[in-house]
Amino acid sequence: MICFVTGASGFIGANLVHELLARGHRVKALLRPTADIRGLAGAEFERVSGDVSDRALCLGALRGCDWCFHVAASYHLWLKDYAPMYAANVDGTRHVLEAAMQAGCSRIVYTSTVGCIGLPREVNGVVTPTDEATLVSGAQMSNHYKKSKWQAELIARGLAGRGAPIVIVNPSAPVGPRDVKPTPTGKVIVDFITRRMPAFLDTGLNWVHVRDVAIGHILAAERGKVGERYILGNAQGNWTMQEAFGVLQEVSGVPAPKMRVPYTVALLAAQVDEAISRITGRPPKAPLAGVRMAKYKMFFNPAKAIRELGLPQTPPREALADAVNWFRANGYA
Repeated sequence: MICFVTGASGFIGANLVHELLARGHRVKALLRPTADIRGLAGAEFERVSGDVSDRALCLGALRGCDWCFHVAASYHLWLKDYAPMYAANVDGTRHVLEAAMQAGCSRIVYTSTVGCIGLPREVNGVVTPTDEATLVSGAQMSNHYKKSKWQAELIARGLAGRGAPIVIVNPSAPVGPRDVKPTPTGKVIVDFITRRMPAFLDTGLNWVHVRDVAIGHILAAERGKVGERYILGNAQGNWTMQEAFGVLQEVSGVPAPKMRVPYTVALLAAQVDEAISRITGRPPKAPLAGVRMAKYKMFFNPAKAIRELGLPQTPPREALADAVNWFRANGYA
């Protein structure tokens, strides 16, 4: 297949390009002229220079492509101006998906986020992971990233309802190699192994190997049902931060922080941090959006993707070990 990939220089996008090439597919990658392409080292692909704001460019590049993977997104928990994020995540999604539909792609995979899945509820200390059927409430749209991705997912679902062959995937918290930027989740690992994390919040994530997420995109193109969404996570990956840090301690040899910060203290510190950032223009060390998300244990059930797509289930311990090894090998620690 000839595959068009947006966001190819990003964490998931770069791993997706490598997995597509390993399976014999051809790749056309949409990349900004200034994109950091270290994650694409060793990959042979056709470069399309531009971005998702240029609908005409996307349409021209998509002609002749069989599959379209729209992975590109602006992922920031704090910005001085959020307008560019909405332009990229909402308008850019409409441009790419409509162009892929017009170009006649047989499969279009849109990369959403588990932030668009309803959050689990904790009852008597027990958290029940949620799945694709769990509706998200307006109150859970606690930051601009989530809001923009939800608006984009609604566009994808609307176009699928009009006949576009769109399949939606919702990755949880991927970790592993090629996290060049790094992502906010990857930065947690970097801060851990460089001993810049003296304390932690009582939160939780669904940890998944980025390779499984990349393969999940391909499986969605091959086997996914049009209009459906699939959580790309790990059934054994619902770990509290304390549990994840315990594993990181084992695989890295770095002692895990012992001190747990009360949520109210973290919230107050983040509010002060952001007030300073509004004056200086420099990003806060602890964005308010991140602290608010940490109030919930974001545990999810990927059973549908495992059952219908055959989503791989690499042990989360291996995912964290691969991330640690990659960051160390590439000079992050």
